[in-house]
Amino acid sequence: MACAGCGTGAEGKPSGCKSNGGCSSGGCNRLNVFNWLSNIPLSDSVAPFDILEVSFNNGSRKDFFRNSTKQLFEKGEMVAVEGISGFDVGMVSLTGELVKLQMKKRRVEDTPEVKKLLRRASQEDMNRMAENKKREHDALIKARVIARGLGLEMKLAEVEIQADGRKATFFYTADDRVDFRELIKIYASEFRVKVEMRQIGARQEAGKVGGIGSCGRELCCSTWLTDFKSVNTTAARYQNLSINQAKLSGQCGRLKCCLNYELDTYLDALKDFPDDCDTIETSGGKATLQKRDIFKSLMWYSYDNSSKQYPLTISRVKEIHQQNKQGIKPDELKAVEVVTTKPKEADLGFADVVGQISLRSLEKASQKRKQKSREKQKDQKEARPNKGGQKPQEQKPRGERSEQKEPQKQREQRPDNRQQRPPRGERPQRGEQKGPRPEQKAGEPREARRNEQREKRPQQSGEQREQRQPRSERPPRQENREPRVPGEDKPQQPGGQGGNNRNRNRPPRKPDPKQ
Repeated sequence: MACAGCGTGAEGKPSGCKSNGGCSSGGCNRLNVFNWLSNIPLSDSVAPFDILEVSFNNGSRKDFFRNSTKQLFEKGEMVAVEGISGFDVGMVSLTGELVKLQMKKRRVEDTPEVKKLLRRASQEDMNRMAENKKREHDALIKARVIARGLGLEMKLAEVEIQADGRKATFFYTADDRVDFRELIKIYASEFRVKVEMRQIGARQEAGKVGGIGSCGRELCCSTWLTDFKSVNTTAARYQNLSINQAKLSGQCGRLKCCLNYELDTYLDALKDFPDDCDTIETSGGKATLQKRDIFKSLMWYSYDNSSKQYPLTISRVKEIHQQNKQGIKPDELKAVEVVTTKPKEADLGFADVVGQISLRSLEKASQKRKQKSREKQKDQKEARPNKGGQKPQEQKPRGERSEQKEPQKQREQRPDNRQQRPPRGERPQRGEQKGPRPEQKAGEPREARRNEQREKRPQQSGEQREQRQPRSERPPRQENREPRVPGEDKPQQPGGQGGNNRNRNRPPRKPDPKQ
């Protein structure tokens, strides 16, 4: 039974309990026992039970120790206990009257030979235990290499070193007896500890190693299961399971312990089924029992020359069996029709509206929104004050508006500035001369017009005409340009931003007298 805050925190440690693996509920400790008598007060005359249950290596091993210090210890405290030629450090897993039941279950008697609890574990004891625990993994690898070198048929599962480092326990599994006298000598000289060899079964090995079962949960043998009962294939047959070794075997290679969990329920249900009805006879032949459906209380039969199966009720099977005893063979089996009904789905109030919404409904909604916006604008215009004092013209709806045309008399009285065009048939074709221009007289040649324009121009004096030379006889233009020095900016010439050559000799512009 775990606490509500046992989520994994930093570095894989439980975030709920501050003892990092030993919360009071025991959910972080495997093979834990919930102390349901812890809150029940005892009478003043009765002294608390002086033996405590202490777990080692995260609950993989438990032992009982007598509290000779007369101190009160709570569940989850680390204590130093008496070990073999030294001391060991463990965690208190159970206290009080419930320890008596655990001792009775494990067949441990309350005798003076029970080991003693020495003290609360100090920081030095904890540091020493942590150093020795780091050696366990390397010791397990070396031990396996040594055992393989000697050719021993054994498998090492775990190595547990005592907190003070003076003793090491090697847990192994083997099918036959193993002569490990030579192996112990090598281990003692290699690891410099006192060696203890302890043989365990395949189920205990799986519990020490741990893992996830096919159900998706942690293995039962590594969390709460302590006593292992024998499991055989008969339990699978009673539950109508297929005898498949791969599916029925667990991580240990043996049949799963959970096959026994529901076996009693199946045995109680099978009491209603007849035992001597494996075969029944009808006029069509002999029918043989194929399977029993415990949940539906049906028995399935099939004929020898056919693979079709017929489900019969228990009462019908007993009736046919009674008739066979009297020498009567019924004509038919009267099989029951089995209908597989699917579970009804709960109505969550969901409605499928796909295809029920048309575009017309959307258009109507948009037209309503537009009409509301027009009415709102109309109300705002009427609410505004008119500057000229004139009343605002009433706007008619779009459907009622009509263009107001002027009367025909007003259109006839309007002055027409457009020139009257000739009829379409009398118009000149494209490319033909349409007529004389305003300044051109009809029939006047083009040369006469040019001479007349020349006469209108101002005549130049004779000296000016003589000074002007033909373009071909003019001397080449000489530009008085100074060589430009690189890096020197050229001064801006008057008369233009860039100093064009045309405006180079132009004098500066005079200021405007009006300014």
